[in-house]
Amino acid sequence: MTRPHQSSTPSSDATPQHRYTAELAGQIEQRWQELWRERGTFHAPNPVGDLAGSDPASGVPADKLFVQDMFPYPSGSGLHVGHPLGYIATDVYARFHRMQGHNVLHTLGYDAFGLPAEQYAVQTGTHPRTTTEANIVNMKRQLGRLGLGHDDRRSVATTDVDFYHWTQWIFLTIYNAWYDTAAGKARRIGELEAEFADGTRALGDGRDWRRCR
Repeated sequence: MTRPHQSSTPSSDATPQHRYTAELAGQIEQRWQELWRERGTFHAPNPVGDLAGSDPASGVPADKLFVQDMFPYPSGSGLHVGHPLGYIATDVYARFHRMQGHNVLHTLGYDAFGLPAEQYAVQTGTHPRTTTEANIVNMKRQLGRLGLGHDDRRSVATTDVDFYHWTQWIFLTIYNAWYDTAAGKARRIGELEAEFADGTRALGDGRDWRRCR
C-alpha cells in the first residue's frame, strides 16, 4: 500500500503570525526603558537630600553595593565594541544583586582629560570642550540604546568644574602631607618641617637636619 505524497514544503498555515524581528525587539526594549525611567528603577536613594527616595522615612537598605564602570574617553565620535563588552558584564552583576534586594548604586562617567581629547580637537579643528561635550551627548545616546542600569542622576565628567575642583583639592591635600608612622595618620608637611627645624625630629639616620643644610 502506497502512502500519499507529502510535500516537504511547509504550508502557509504553519507560518507563525508573529515573528520576533529586529523592529519588534526595538519596540519592546524602548517600551521597557521608558518604564524604567518613569519609575526610577535604577535610582539608588540617598538617606537625605535631593537624591533621597520617594519615602525618606523608610531609610536606605543597609546592604549596599557600589558598582562603577570604567569611564569611557569622549575623545572620539562614539563608543566602540569594547565598551559594552565590559559594561554588560557589570550590568548583569549589578542587576543580580539588585534583584536580591541590595541597594545597588551603578554609575558611569566620562574621562576627557588628556592628549586623546586634545588630539581629536586638533584633527577636527574644534575647541576641546566643544568636541568633548558633543561626544558625551552621543555616547549617552548610544548607552541609552543598550538599556544599562546606570543611575543617570549621578553621571559626571572629569571636565566638569564641580568635579575637578575636588580632584585638584585632593591632589594638593595629599601633596602637602606626609604619613607619620608613629602617629598612624597623615599630617601636614608644615608640621614635619617645623619638627626638623626646631630639632625635635632627626633624620632617618639620626643626624640633625639643621646641621645638614
